[in-house]
Amino acid sequence: MKNIFLMALLCVVYNTQVVAQGCVAIRGAGGSSCSITGHLMHADTSGYTLNINTRYFKSYKHYVGTDEQKQRVALGTEVINHTLSMDIGLTKTINKKWSAAIYIPVIANDRSSLYEHANRGRFTTSSFGIGDIRLAAYTWLKDPTKMPKFNAQVGFGVKLPTGDYRFTDRFTTATGTVVGPVDQSIQLGDGGTGFTLELNAYQRFGKRLSAYGNFYYLINPREQNGVSTARGGTPNATAVLYTTDVMSVPDQYLIRGGLNYQVRNWTFSGGLRFECIPAKDLIGGNEGFRRPGEILTVEPGITYMFSKLNLFLTVPTAIMRNRTQSYPDQIRSSLTGTNYKGDAAFADYSINLGFSLKL
Repeated sequence: MKNIFLMALLCVVYNTQVVAQGCVAIRGAGGSSCSITGHLMHADTSGYTLNINTRYFKSYKHYVGTDEQKQRVALGTEVINHTLSMDIGLTKTINKKWSAAIYIPVIANDRSSLYEHANRGRFTTSSFGIGDIRLAAYTWLKDPTKMPKFNAQVGFGVKLPTGDYRFTDRFTTATGTVVGPVDQSIQLGDGGTGFTLELNAYQRFGKRLSAYGNFYYLINPREQNGVSTARGGTPNATAVLYTTDVMSVPDQYLIRGGLNYQVRNWTFSGGLRFECIPAKDLIGGNEGFRRPGEILTVEPGITYMFSKLNLFLTVPTAIMRNRTQSYPDQIRSSLTGTNYKGDAAFADYSINLGFSLKL
């Protein structure tokens, strides 16, 4: 029963990926998860654990605040993003409490729209490659091999700007095509060196029932990355005035919590997941183009465990989507005297499928 609980917990915690759910560019920061796997798969104090998590979603429903803009789909003017990402994580267990990990995301995006192509038809831009790699170190509050009823793990990491944040593709214009940077939501990286803070905890209630909680915050001190939002053209005066002519490098964070229930080699989980791009960062300025927003999902999951391999599937499903007001929106509202808030497209759900393997 101990091993079953531990292996179930590791899969639930590994799935704390912070990734995009549409035009709100919540990227996978190199597998935003903890190194719980190395300690919990087996009660040893050394070795490696390989973690693979694949995620897919389609975003197409536009929101201004929490109000869905249903006319966009009805008129066929919605922006559609398809994202398939694979986060590859390798955790090294150093001793009973400490571990270190590297997370490498591989991302494929397609984005179709009318407005980015002079409304001359629906065309697609794409991006593919490695995202921002993250290095992290973790420590447990208590020795996890002794299976305390409650335990917590703290992690600190560095996100490197390895993903191409200047990825380009062709855009249709009134006179032909031009090459320019793709939309911020499908860029492979954000161009900033960031710092991550994580907190992962669990509480056991008897032999089968347990609770889990995860918190992740990415601090991006860089304000802007210098990439134009004009899609190969020249930014207009309005964009320059409101500072949306270049892309920002925003913070992002995730909060999760829920319950696990084990039945033999199966574990069933359910909880809530909250992801957010804030309008203002903890460190650094807030100018530049971003689509701040938040999404709350219910997150059912199932895990099957055998030997050194554990398979898991979760399907976070949206119950609240909110495109909040950005700092440039606030500037615009102040200068014009009219409250303004941009829109963003969100997904209905995402599919997360992966495994953990003790090497």
